Amino acid sequence: MAHLTKDHTLRERWICIYPAYVNSKKSAVEGRKIAKTKCVENPTTHEIRDVCLAAGMTIGVENKLYNREQNREPRGRIRIQLRNEDGTPKLAQYPTRKSIMMYIGESIPKLKSRQQKHGGSTDSNQNKGRRKDKKKR
Repeated sequence: MAHLTKDHTLRERWICIYPAYVNSKKSAVEGRKIAKTKCVENPTTHEIRDVCLAAGMTIGVENKLYNREQNREPRGRIRIQLRNEDGTPKLAQYPTRKSIMMYIGESIPKLKSRQQKHGGSTDSNQNKGRRKDKKKR
C-alpha cells in the first residue's frame, strides 16, 4: 500500500504518463489531459521517454495498457519521479504532473525523428491511391 507511505522515492509513488494523455487525436473522454493545442499527434512511449530523459527526469518504462484505449495493442506507460523523499519537487521547473505533460507536448515535435517524418510529405503522395472516375450507384 504505497499510497499510505510518505516516501516519494518508491516507484509505486511516481506519476504515470500514458501516451493518450498528450495525444491530440484523443478527446478528453478518451483520456487526453491537456489542451489540444499543447498536445502532439500520436506520441509513443519511446518519444516520451527520450524527452523526459533529456530533461533530467528519473523515469521507468512499463509495458501496460491504458484502460481507455480502443485498440488493445500494448503501448506502455512512463513512470516519472515527481518529488524527492522530503516532498519537494525533484525538478523545480516541473513541480506538477500537468507541467510535465505540457513539457512533453512542447518537446516531442522538436525531436529529430518527428522532423524527419513530416519533412518529406507532399500533396501528390497523399492523392496517389484515390480513384477519380468513381461513380455512385
